[in-house]
Amino acid sequence: MKRLVTLLLTLSILTLAAAAASAATLRIGALFSVTGPASFLGEPEKNTLEMLVKEINNKGGIKGTKLELVVYDTQGDSTKAKQLVNKLIKNDKVAVIVGPSTTGDTMAIIDDVEKAGIPLISCAAGIKITEPVKKWVFKTPANDHVAAEKIFNYLTSKKQKNIALLTVSDAFGSSGREQLKTMAKQKGFTVVADEVFGPKDTDMTPQLTKIKGAKPDAIICWGTNPGPAVVTRNVKQLGIKIPLYQSHGVASKKYIELAGVDNAEGVILPAGKLAVYDKLKPSDPQHKVLKDYNHDYKKAYGMEASTFGGYAYDAFLMIADAIKKGATTPEQIRAAIEQTRKLVSVSGIFTMSPTDHNGLDLSAFEMVRIVKGDWELVK
Repeated sequence: MKRLVTLLLTLSILTLAAAAASAATLRIGALFSVTGPASFLGEPEKNTLEMLVKEINNKGGIKGTKLELVVYDTQGDSTKAKQLVNKLIKNDKVAVIVGPSTTGDTMAIIDDVEKAGIPLISCAAGIKITEPVKKWVFKTPANDHVAAEKIFNYLTSKKQKNIALLTVSDAFGSSGREQLKTMAKQKGFTVVADEVFGPKDTDMTPQLTKIKGAKPDAIICWGTNPGPAVVTRNVKQLGIKIPLYQSHGVASKKYIELAGVDNAEGVILPAGKLAVYDKLKPSDPQHKVLKDYNHDYKKAYGMEASTFGGYAYDAFLMIADAIKKGATTPEQIRAAIEQTRKLVSVSGIFTMSPTDHNGLDLSAFEMVRIVKGDWELVK
């Protein structure tokens, strides 16, 4: 009898130890476009998340909780994203998911995470991701209507009232086009041309020729690379002198590289503060976070951090903040993220609520101009 009691006690201790070990590790899933056309988004996101998880684990975790990261490459394919999210949920049993990188991939998996009850923090910008609000879905890039408003406010200051739109026909571009047209009407702008291009198109001269004929005061191109870079080269080739504005979807040095330094000269766009952190006042509340992130990323990967990697940084900070508050289950993490208040991060200062699962406003962006292959703040 005594031996049986001892055996049962030993088994109980082992069971409790195993449970404690399990509870001391939180598994984070991630879906990024690491390869394929949107790799300029997914690669820095993956790098950033891996860097931060490694850094926190080397420090002993968060309040004793170690993090385990499971990353899958969607290749920018919505069908693959749907397959992989179910793998994360059913096989890997993750507590929270970061990504995907694109609006299309994100929209494809919303039903899956909502049904499973797993919090998702998307790294894509489309407004439809979080509007209307979904219980389990959040995102870190500012809504595209915020970027659009930033552009329109600048156009107003320059008295450029007649505009031409040139948008990509994917989820990001369609959402942007809808926001631009709605806002143009609200703010008294006239859309004199409304052209569209495909994500894989390699020549936009037909659309730009039509736009040139419409004689707008400004051209707004909305998309993610490589399309906007092609547009930028074509504008130069056609000798078009009309001011060209791009969306926040190209706010990385990769765009300048693809377009060519000379071709990109003078292009204006809304960008997160990371692109110009060294030009901000030290008193800016984001300055230190931005400086430290860029320093750490450069040390780890030998290149500057990008705005897109910053989206993953924001998501990680929200998850870490939730764990610090004692959240360990998907429901607890979701509730903690929704209660995020004045969280200073790379993309801005986040304040979430039950009616706002993005938490950013106009202050998330600065208007920048490309000058000699670099960003300059515009006044």
